[in-house]
Amino acid sequence: MKPFSFTGKLYLIPTTLGESEVNDVLPATISRTIDFISDFVVENEKTARKFIKQTNPEKKQSELRIHVLNKRTEETEFADMIKPMLEGRNVGLMSEAGCPGVADPGAVIVKLAHEKGIQVIPLVGPSSILLALMASGMNGQQFAFNGYLPIDKSDKKSALKNFEKLSADKDQSQIFIETPYRNNKLIEDLLSMLLPDTRLCIAADITLPTEFIRTLKVSEWKKATVDLQNRPAIFILHRP
Repeated sequence: MKPFSFTGKLYLIPTTLGESEVNDVLPATISRTIDFISDFVVENEKTARKFIKQTNPEKKQSELRIHVLNKRTEETEFADMIKPMLEGRNVGLMSEAGCPGVADPGAVIVKLAHEKGIQVIPLVGPSSILLALMASGMNGQQFAFNGYLPIDKSDKKSALKNFEKLSADKDQSQIFIETPYRNNKLIEDLLSMLLPDTRLCIAADITLPTEFIRTLKVSEWKKATVDLQNRPAIFILHRP
């Protein structure tokens, strides 16, 4: 294996999962790393600048060089994001929330960094996916993250039935997410489409003061009331 070339490094910098105290969920390593980096690739510039101001209030915002990477970014822009590292400067990759590269567009920059022989350094921080799985009581040895469910009702039902089958056949926890403003509608669909004895974990506002994490059978959820409108949430199902 060839050693890393004399380039800058790509630091994967986790952020908070919402309006929580930085020191409560992130180690001091994050602030120390941000302190020596001026080039950043971020999902949202306004959010990133606010986060940097929270972690490193003495850092001059005018000295930050920021590239935005989101679903509207053109592939032709990737070269400019990699360029600082090829010139010997370190770059910080930040997600909108949580860990970059996980359910996040930043994965493409990590891929390019490996292709260019650039060292990638992941830093410790909160992942809503793993925190939800940890707290769910479901199988943490066999699990799959499936991203967003289909919007079409028929396709969504097919996907959920497939998740139930996979879960039962492989003893595998099935994890998925939804756009926050559709959460309550998704819960309605889950309770009508899933089998009564399927276990469902709903985890919302993880690490925030309003954190809600609960696992019940679908039949039991039908007797409960929960409002997740516009609250970031993770959903996990498991068939016995």
